Amino acid sequence: MTEKQIQINYREYNSAEETANHYWRLLDEAVKATESSYAPYSNFNVGAAVLMENGEVVTGSNQENAASPSGLCAERVALFAAHHRWPGVAVKAIAIIGKSGGAITGELTYPCAACIQVMLESQKRSGKPVEIIVGSAGKIQVFPSVDALLPFSFGNIPGK
Repeated sequence: MTEKQIQINYREYNSAEETANHYWRLLDEAVKATESSYAPYSNFNVGAAVLMENGEVVTGSNQENAASPSGLCAERVALFAAHHRWPGVAVKAIAIIGKSGGAITGELTYPCAACIQVMLESQKRSGKPVEIIVGSAGKIQVFPSVDALLPFSFGNIPGK
């Protein structure tokens, strides 16, 4: 038997002064996106903002449905819209933030596994890393690529 270990590297920032301005701008777009969230069942509004390689930003918000799980997470709404609009343009980064009771949460809102898998597909499509920026009221975490959140992925299909 061999015991192995996985290490996840990411950066954590506790103030705007510590981090790159584009992270805050992208998170601000994600916060704005929460306003179009439809979350009458969870009362948890999530916004996502995707930065494309061409400089364009595409946003999305979670959309719930009484026939759960028919709704869709903010991250997938934004990524699918981005790839629809610019199918040949790489995704550089995605920012995610949550609101509850009208206020940005104090806890970080991480993407679910289904959203991470969709992010991985975006990353594989372009062959370039996609930064993941996760925000809260008090801090930001930046992951250098999707691989940091999904080291073992459903993507090891031969020929892909």
